[in-house]
Parts: sequence; C-alpha cells; structure tokens
Amino acid sequence: MKTKNVIIGVTASVACYKALDVISGLRKLGAQITVVLTKETKEFIQPMLFQAVSGNKVVTYDMFKAPEEWDSGHVSLADKADCIVICPATANIIAKIANGICDDMLTCAVCATKAPVLLAPAMNEAMYKNKITQYNVNKLKKLGYRFTGPIKGMLMCGKVGMGHIQDTQIIIKEVKSLLEL
Repeated sequence: MKTKNVIIGVTASVACYKALDVISGLRKLGAQITVVLTKETKEFIQPMLFQAVSGNKVVTYDMFKAPEEWDSGHVSLADKADCIVICPATANIIAKIANGICDDMLTCAVCATKAPVLLAPAMNEAMYKNKITQYNVNKLKKLGYRFTGPIKGMLMCGKVGMGHIQDTQIIIKEVKSLLEL
C-alpha cells in the first residue's frame, strides 16, 4: 500500500501538545507526517519537539522567506497531502479558512489542497459557542470540511465546558478512516 502523506497543522492553543500524540499515533500506522506550525504556535511549544516526533523537518518558515530548495511551498504541501489535519483548530484558524484568508503556510496549503481536511477545535466555551464561530464551523461543514469535537472537558479558564479538544485516539481513528488505513 502507498504511504499516506498527512499534513498536521498546529495552531496557537494550549492544546497544541495533543498534536504530538496524534503525530505519534499516525506514524505507528505508517503515515508520513509533515508538521506545519503557525507563527504563534512557537510561543507555546518549540518546533524541535514536532521534528523529533514526526521524523521530518517542520514547516515554520514565512511564505515570503526564500526556501532552502526551490518549490512553491504551500502548493507543494497541498499537492502531496492525502489529508490535512488541524489539531488544535483555534477560532482564528477556523475563521481564516471559512473566509478564504491565506496569510500563512497552513491556510494557503488548506486553500490549495484537494485532499480532505479534518479540524479538531480547541478553545474556550464562549469562543466556541460564539455565533460567528458557529457560523464559520457550519459554513465549512457545508463545504465538505470535517470536524471532530470539541468535547466537554476542563478548559484553560479552570471551568468545565464545551471546547476541550477531542480525544487523540478518536482523532487518529478519524484520520485512519479518511485515509482508509
């Protein structure tokens, strides 16, 4: 069976460490992982950790910085992807994708891909239930984007509520189903 290429987009949420478990689980299934970090994610966790777990160089560079080797960065990422998973998906990234904003490597890759996109939201309950966020989630669902979670759980504010990232084993199971592994 052909190796499946999965892009894991990691956004700036306290839940970004959960992406490491997803990456590890998908690698055990034989998937080839490319991690794309948003600029703000590096404030929470260092790219080196994602590189160690994925076994590949992490995409962190600016779209307008000259690459080490020539390729069209965001388009080549999109072309090789069998699936894009955004884990965690913040309200910000959901809004950007829903509105066609392509201002970083991750949003450009999502816009350019023909592969399925799975988002695993993680945010405060008030943000998740906000009418604009719900509008964006529903808009993306109607366009064929897939969502897993969020679930009710402990949030950063210390309260229990809707907005906790989906269980990593369920995320892995859903990616496995998308890729038919």
